[in-house]
Amino acid sequence: MSNAPRLTALDALHRSLDATMTDFAGWDMPLRYASERDEHNAVRTKAGLFDLSHMGEITVTGPQAAAFLNFALVGNIGTVAVGRARYTMICAEDGGILDDLIVYRLGDTEYMVVANAGNAQIVLDALTARADGFDAEVRDDRDAYALIAVQGPESPAILASVTDADLDGLKYYAGLPGTVAGVPALIARTGYTGEDGFELFVAPEHAEQLWQALTAAGVPHGLIPCGLSCRDTLRLEAGMPLYGHELTTELTPFDAGLGRVVKFEKEGDFVGRKALEAAAERAETAPPRKLVGLIAEGRRVPRAGFPVVAEGQVIGQVTSGAPSPTLGKPIAIAYVDAAHAAPGTTGVGVDIRGSHEPYEVVTLPFYKRQK
Repeated sequence: MSNAPRLTALDALHRSLDATMTDFAGWDMPLRYASERDEHNAVRTKAGLFDLSHMGEITVTGPQAAAFLNFALVGNIGTVAVGRARYTMICAEDGGILDDLIVYRLGDTEYMVVANAGNAQIVLDALTARADGFDAEVRDDRDAYALIAVQGPESPAILASVTDADLDGLKYYAGLPGTVAGVPALIARTGYTGEDGFELFVAPEHAEQLWQALTAAGVPHGLIPCGLSCRDTLRLEAGMPLYGHELTTELTPFDAGLGRVVKFEKEGDFVGRKALEAAAERAETAPPRKLVGLIAEGRRVPRAGFPVVAEGQVIGQVTSGAPSPTLGKPIAIAYVDAAHAAPGTTGVGVDIRGSHEPYEVVTLPFYKRQK
């Protein structure tokens, strides 16, 4: 086993664009092409093009695929219509979050589970183990797909110029098979930026052709290639959780303020049900720390792990922090004690290397696009 990072099908192309590359979850990925701020602003105002081929695709097929996924995951996958997608989680027996996922229903008995790059193997192993006794097959399709995203207000116009698929009829969290720039693709209206946009699942050998076609189609619309760095600031402004930061095996979905993804009303048992019922009850009686937004009054940037303080006491911890290009100020997501979690709470600070920098507590997200 070599420890060399895995390369996406677009690796040579990224290098030809002089991308700054970084090791991310065992993959060599573009961090940025030029200016992170320009890439971020392009997605907010025009459009950005992303290589997300590091994400982990797992196909689940068979007569009992839905029943199996209902048992393996916390959501009610049986109610997802063909052509639609759902955000959900996979939890351990003790209720801890193993990963957050998007599940696409591709056909009557076919689903695609998309896991985070760093957890793909863990999710694959858990699903494989949990499939025992179900008439369903779990298939590792990580090498079968490249994933290219076009995100931002101009993305529908850009994509429409290279496909005859019915984009107007494609709702948020829906996917349909189509041809984009002559390439067969699963076109999904999903994303991780807080903007309208699409994620295109294609065979790796078609990735470069698709990227070049979208790049050309995007020229009149201000589309530019975007790296992982601006993907992080975009999702942070949109208040979207990142595994390993806001979500961990130490937390249940209820601790993360995402208890709504757990569907106790679905038929049958599911992995973690008992622990999650207890966690739901605890959250009712003694609320756990709450996930909130923090906006800096000064210029110093908080980072993951920094303590949140009030009246000299530690009341929480930053899980993600960065300068916000849209707000023009540093922002952070943090877990804080319920007593200090109300929006507008003052007297809260972040301990940045011994200095308590003042922050305002706000409701997430920091940024919501105008519909």
